[in-house]
Amino acid sequence: MKSALTILLLFVTVTLKLYAQSPEKMSYQAIIRSQNNDLVANSRISLRVIVHQGSAAGTIVYQETHSATTNNNGLVSLEIGTGNITTGTFSAIAWEKGPYFIETQVDVTGGANYNIMGTTQLLSVPYALHAKTAERIVGTATTTPRAAIIPFTSSRSISTTDVNNTIECTATSTLTLTSNFSSMLTGDTINLEAHNGAVLTIQASSGVTINYTASGSAKFTSASGNVRFGFLRKTGTNSYIISGQ
Repeated sequence: MKSALTILLLFVTVTLKLYAQSPEKMSYQAIIRSQNNDLVANSRISLRVIVHQGSAAGTIVYQETHSATTNNNGLVSLEIGTGNITTGTFSAIAWEKGPYFIETQVDVTGGANYNIMGTTQLLSVPYALHAKTAERIVGTATTTPRAAIIPFTSSRSISTTDVNNTIECTATSTLTLTSNFSSMLTGDTINLEAHNGAVLTIQASSGVTINYTASGSAKFTSASGNVRFGFLRKTGTNSYIISGQ
């Protein structure tokens, strides 16, 4: 009888559907069988999904219900995180604070008289979902961004976008270090590259020093088919050091 307590072959797919924005979704499938081990096929059923933290009987951190239809093989498919929520928020689950267990309950008549069909510990699934928490900052680690490549083909003054990036000079040009350039702080750097025969000149304007020389300059002359590298670092309000020339 379909109304009898169901015995289920239960499994949770580890295929996750993670989207760029919340909420996250987790694919779930179960084969529904009656007490007589008969498939409950092509039937409208109700499911209640409960996420426990710590143990199979632990704190309920999330709960939702679904109305779904089984296929010819008694298989029902749904996405946890998209049902009618009764407790918690799926996207707010702290997967790094597991273990977590999914309890599933069913009413094969499609009503709300649920019977427990099983509880399964989530193993690899929470760790995959935890990768999504890169959107949230966990811990104190920091990441250093990559330097951007700034094309340099004509002479100009230093700009904010140059700071902590790489100037790629592919045509002979001069970069002028202007006085009181406050967008670059002491300790900030610029990578310097002269490519394929181009000559990159760094020129200090009046009141600015390069390598302790007032209004000094540094020149990077590259050979055809080669690259000349250098490094510029700000050491004071109007002072810079340059290496590699």
